[in-house]
Amino acid sequence: MISLLKIGQVQVNLARAKELCRQLKPRSIDLVCFPEMIMSGYNFENAQAIFPHLEYPKTGPTSRFCAELASQLKCYVFAGYPERLLGDEAPKDFTESREELETDSRTAVGANSTVLYGPGGEWVGHYRKTNLFVTDKSWAKPGTGFATFDLPSPLRTLSFGICNDLNVAESDTWTLEEGPYEIANYALTQNADILVLLNAWLDSSKEESEDTDWHTLNYWAARLRPLWANGNGNANSAAEVTQEEDTESMNGKEMIVVVCNRTGEEKGKIFAGSSAIYSMRQGLGRPKLLDMMGRKEEGVRVWNLFV
Repeated sequence: MISLLKIGQVQVNLARAKELCRQLKPRSIDLVCFPEMIMSGYNFENAQAIFPHLEYPKTGPTSRFCAELASQLKCYVFAGYPERLLGDEAPKDFTESREELETDSRTAVGANSTVLYGPGGEWVGHYRKTNLFVTDKSWAKPGTGFATFDLPSPLRTLSFGICNDLNVAESDTWTLEEGPYEIANYALTQNADILVLLNAWLDSSKEESEDTDWHTLNYWAARLRPLWANGNGNANSAAEVTQEEDTESMNGKEMIVVVCNRTGEEKGKIFAGSSAIYSMRQGLGRPKLLDMMGRKEEGVRVWNLFV
């Protein structure tokens, strides 16, 4: 689990990522995750600001890095990046001029995307963020739905989303009991074994003296309620995560949830860090937090699971 960034300094960030990954040995790991738009940065004001950092699918710097790392480690690699729109998706009569971008600050010139590469350095899949955050809306085209990848054991069926995909679509209202719980329900319909979220989630600004952003960890778990609720209305409404061993029913299907989040500060915005891994078992009545990184912790965290 890797969380780092200097906004707009793609080559600096790539070098830092390579440095951190040197500790990983080939065939020692199955999946490496990098956060949302990790090499470019996230807080771009508009299309004009982000345009120089948009990357071509499969051939851009993030894609090349993922392909190289996946081939080197013989594993799967996920990373977020700002995708440049091409062909029929590109804005009509768009000439990339500074004047045009300044005239229309809401021009959709790209997509908030992620890419997945496999153990041979091969391109496996691609996904675009569906539920755009306000920062995305000034430049990004939304995706058309969440994604699932069928991968070899031990990863198996892996569903996927980016950050604000955890929240509801803009037009929906939300309640604790009724939801909607879009990505959680989607993962259930796919019978997923793993749900991965690549985030640039902001700090809650609560209990700032704590090393971990517990408010954010609990919120992530609450937004995934169908994965662990017991269905009788008595589940903890605050979705407070526990690290205690399960002593209750183990009959429900377990889903492993991996949240890879940004840390640090970018243009005055502070990220929550606290990348985490949960075990969520249907019917148990509470989510279980297996491990997490610190609020300000930058680095690699390796999690070993028996599946």
